[in-house]
Formats: sequence, structure tokens, C-alpha cells
Amino acid sequence: MYVKHINTPLFKLIEQCADELGVEAFVIGGFVRDIFLDRINKDIDVVALGRGIDLAEAVQKKLGDEAHLSVFKNFGTAQIKYRDMEVEFVGARKESYRKESRKPIVEDGSLEDDQNRRDFTMNALAIGLNKNNFGKLLDPFNGVKDLENKLIRTPLDPDITYSDDPLRMMRAIRFASQLGFVIEEHSFEAIKKNKERISIVSKERITDELNKIILSPVPSVGFKLLFDSGLLELIFPQMVKLYGVETVNGKSHKDNFYHTLEVLDNVCKNSDNLWLRWSAILHDIAKPATKRFEEKKGWTFHGHEDKGARMVPKIFAELKLPLNEKMKYVQKLVLLHLRPIVLAKSDITDSAIRRLLFEAGDDIDELMILCDADITTKSFAKKQRYLKNFELVREKLKELEEKDRIRNWQPPISGEQIMEIFHIPAGREVGIIKNAIREAILDGIIKNDYQEAFDFMVEKAKGLNITLNHSSKE
Repeated sequence: MYVKHINTPLFKLIEQCADELGVEAFVIGGFVRDIFLDRINKDIDVVALGRGIDLAEAVQKKLGDEAHLSVFKNFGTAQIKYRDMEVEFVGARKESYRKESRKPIVEDGSLEDDQNRRDFTMNALAIGLNKNNFGKLLDPFNGVKDLENKLIRTPLDPDITYSDDPLRMMRAIRFASQLGFVIEEHSFEAIKKNKERISIVSKERITDELNKIILSPVPSVGFKLLFDSGLLELIFPQMVKLYGVETVNGKSHKDNFYHTLEVLDNVCKNSDNLWLRWSAILHDIAKPATKRFEEKKGWTFHGHEDKGARMVPKIFAELKLPLNEKMKYVQKLVLLHLRPIVLAKSDITDSAIRRLLFEAGDDIDELMILCDADITTKSFAKKQRYLKNFELVREKLKELEEKDRIRNWQPPISGEQIMEIFHIPAGREVGIIKNAIREAILDGIIKNDYQEAFDFMVEKAKGLNITLNHSSKE
């Protein structure tokens, strides 16, 4: 009996309402699964043998104004938001599917029918909520044993389960990645067999699951399963192109697919930022397109950071990821990811550091996390040398940031001020003067100071035959 896990005022209230209505009710799915995983779950699914909406309305009435009820009659469901919990009520049902759609044809059913339609055995667990069976576990598919064995398995034939609703293939891999579980052998073979069925699932739903895989503790687990199943080729072909090693004249390059996964896992040790993780995934995405073999140097990928940054908007659009500041953030980090590495390999000049600070702005710290993660060499000595050099870069960044205030910096004189001071219209000369001021500050020729910038501007303008209006002198 699992009374202690549901012995709360909310569940006791559901018990009371269910008995008053003469309805059998059960808590089912993720909430029950997470009892065994020792995880807190505030999303509660209640299935009723009868009208789930009636039970929801009765529960809300007893909870009072603090509970907000939403009814979805077309779907036969209702939801109560109460404090920090969301409780969904639905009538027990059985489902059948058409080949061209993952939306089921729904009929009223028994608890057994409802458990049969669940995606995995661990999500088919149910606990009774009526007085006569309060706290009793119903586990027809040995879901508890699968949880103990860290096994993902479908209640019924996996071939039918995944064909009916192909999103379940993504969910299986997501749970494996999140929980560190193994997908049962026949189930994984069914995923490989039904992979083409993913085409009937919307990009939004696929990407939602993909993001959950990326946010899992060790996302390479999920990506390797996506790759081995053949799903990654269908949902994210650009990433699959990174796979493989080519050898010419005995010279090989590293496998950029597995390198990318290693960088991603490294980033995850230091950040839970989804978009920094996406930056790790895409930092080398243009290497296949820029790969060249040179007799003296071997394999090169010149310009892959620039081309990769230009690929980001199209990839985000295809995956229905946001085309806003999140995309621009990823684009920026992909473009700049080599810059600290180049700095670490050479003498670090103040000018180069200023430019990096200027371009990275507030994202400089996360850029450095990405650069640290990008060191995947198996040579301990080489890795330590890189990390030591990165520390020098960080120290220089901090020093110049405090001295020059360059982060998120804008030149002390704007284009509008230049036009007003010299009484000239917008045009080429304004751009030349403005850029010259910016470059002079970044190169350390003048300080990030209005008066020094003003004096420099006047001299630059003279070279363009632009004179200062007497009334504008300062």
C-alpha cells in the first residue's frame, strides 16, 4: 500500500468527491512513477471510470476560490490549478489510431484500457483513490520492476506503440537521457523500424523533446540513441554530417560528431543554460562544409566559425526554435568560439582583449565556458597548457574590463552627434569618423573618454576636409 505517498488533503478530498459521485478514481502516470524515483512531481493525472469533468468540478467546488478550474469538453478533460499543483482529470479511455495521424480516436474504456494505451510500463502505474482501495498500487506490466532495473519498456507490442504515436520514440530516448535508463532491446529495434513515422509529428513537438534531451544531465546519452536509431538523420541532418573520419596520406581529422557531444557534456557540467548548450551543439556545425586537405598542414576547417554562425538562423527556423535574441546569442557564441583559443595560443595584446570584450559583451563568461569545454584533447599536458592560457585570458579580460569599461560599450560620440557637431548629413563620412573613434579606443590609441574621443574626431575630420563649426567647439 502506498497510502503515505498520497495521504495529503488534496488526495483525501478527491477520495471524498469520488465516493460521493460513485466514481472509481486513480492517480496515474508520471506522479506515481516519480514516487519510486524519489522525485517531486506537481503535475498530477487523475483518471476516473466515468466523467472526469464531473469529478473535477466537484473537487474544485470543495477547494473553493483558491482552485482555478479549466474545462476542455472537446477532449473530455478538466484541469485544476491549486497552489503550486496542476491536477488533470480525465475519464478512462481506450484509443485507436489512423496511419496518417498520431491523434487517436477515443472511446470510453476501463482502467485496463487506459493503462494499455500508456507509452511505457513506468507510466502505466496507478494508485487507487477511493476509500476501499486508497493507496493500493495497480501495476499490470511490472512497471516497478522496470524502474528498479532502469529499463524503458512499452506495455504492449512496441512496434504498435511507436507506430501509433511516433512521438513516443523521442520520449523513450528523452527518458533514457534524463534518467540514465536503458531502452529495452525489442523496444529499441521497434524505434529503428518505425523511425520514418516521425514525419507525421510536428516540428514543435519533436524540438520540445529534443530540448529536454539537451537539458538532461548527460545529453550525449540521448544524442547517441538518436543517432543509433536513425532518428537524428531525419530530425537534424546537419548534425549527422559531423560524423565520420576521413584519412588522406595517413593524416586523419577527429570525428567531429563525437567531439561535439563531448563539448556538450563538458558545458553541461558548468551550465544549465539551454542556449549555451545549443551553442556547443552548433559550434562546429560548418566543419563538414569547410573541410579541406592541404599537403603541408593536413586537414583544415578555415572559416567554419563564420559559416557556422550564418547557418544558425536556418537551423533554428527548420527546428522551430525561437528566431529572437536566443538565436542571436547562439549565433554570437558560434562566431566567437575560436577567438579566446587564438588569444591563448599567442601573445595576448590589450587590443585583442578589448575587441573580444566589445563583441562578446555580457556573454563573455559563457563564451569562456564554451571555450573550456572545447578542449577535448586526450593529452593531459596539452589540456593543462590550454587551461592555463585561458586563465591568463580571463585575468586580462578582468583587468581591461575594470580599466576601460568596454563590456557592452558604445563609443562616447554617436553618429547623430557627429552630424550635429559638423553640420553634415548622414553618409559615408559620418561612418568613417564613427568607426575611426571606435577602432582608436579598441586599439588603445585613446581612452574610452568623451574629450579624448572629441579631439581625435576633430583631427580625423580634418583629413576628410570637414571643419568644425565654431559654435560646436568644446
